[in-house]
Amino acid sequence: MSKNRIYIFDTTLRDGEQVPGCQLNTKEKVELALGLEDLGVDVIEAGFPISSPGDFSSVVEISKNVKKPIICALSRAVVKDIDMAVLSLKEAKRKRLHTGIGVSDIHIKYKFKSTREKILEQAISTVKYARKYFDDIEFYPEDAGRADQDFLAKMVESVIDAGVTVINIADTTGYNIPSMYGDKIKFLINNVPNIDKAIVSVHCHNDLGLATANSLSGLQNGARQVEVTMNGIGERAGNTSLEEIVMILHAHPNLNMKTNINTKKIVPLSKKVSKIMNMPVQRNKAIVGSNAFAHSSGIHQDGFLKHRETYEIIDPSDVGVEASSIDLSARSGRAALGHRLKLLGYEFTKIEMETLYIKFLNMADERKLLHDEDLYELVGDKK
Repeated sequence: MSKNRIYIFDTTLRDGEQVPGCQLNTKEKVELALGLEDLGVDVIEAGFPISSPGDFSSVVEISKNVKKPIICALSRAVVKDIDMAVLSLKEAKRKRLHTGIGVSDIHIKYKFKSTREKILEQAISTVKYARKYFDDIEFYPEDAGRADQDFLAKMVESVIDAGVTVINIADTTGYNIPSMYGDKIKFLINNVPNIDKAIVSVHCHNDLGLATANSLSGLQNGARQVEVTMNGIGERAGNTSLEEIVMILHAHPNLNMKTNINTKKIVPLSKKVSKIMNMPVQRNKAIVGSNAFAHSSGIHQDGFLKHRETYEIIDPSDVGVEASSIDLSARSGRAALGHRLKLLGYEFTKIEMETLYIKFLNMADERKLLHDEDLYELVGDKK
């Protein structure tokens, strides 16, 4: 494994689909899985087979139709869950089980009404059972973000000994801040003696708006798989956004981390996910929002028109956007107005432009955002 290779584990179809009202049928899941394969993700978490007949069917059909990525099925640390995952992944070309159990004292006491010793024993026995059917097992110590560090390390070491190949350090509640989460990953890498036998994965939630920042901190401290969803969708406030973490690594080559994602296909797939799941993307969402490459301030527009990189750190074409946009409002300047008029085939002298600009500001104050038809009216052209 290359030290600078970052594996993209996409859970849009599992964790992302847990958003109320955004459930997908099997046909829709297969369509999006094929889109994720085309995008270049390494792992697709296809569903939680024991949760419903529909989820089981979706994992089966994705396994049949998707060839390149690893197909992953979720389970609890329960034998019947694993048996169902085995059946659902029967036709997968490359398959992985994703199993785990709560590791924080809050989960152990209130969710399981158990003890650390019993939870550890259950984790080990589950992995040993799963090894009969899977060569590739990912284990999630749930709520690792709030777990006792020494007990977490003990569990990680024990499940790797039992046969785990990927260890997922889940900040299930989005509690951590970047320094805390990065230190947690560093602690495990430096203190778990067999950690080199597994890939360390980061799975962060966005309850405090820090999912992407925490994931990046985890990668900078040694993790080599990142768990994401398209558009950052997911339980509660969502998960780490695929497009954000991928483009951070793309925009900062000095980090020396590379993915296999075809970035030019990000925005088209983002739109497809939004449409199929009936979940609009907020306009100011990083990378994929409709305003991500739109300029409306006069100062910004003037600088952008002189040289794109004055106000853009990503070329829109790199993520599948045809071009940046110059939006005309009362905050726009003469340069932006002249640019848009020129695109429509008009050129005016400086004196004419001054007169038009005063009329333009009055119109923009009244209508807020001006479109081509407004500009035709502005210049007196009845098209």
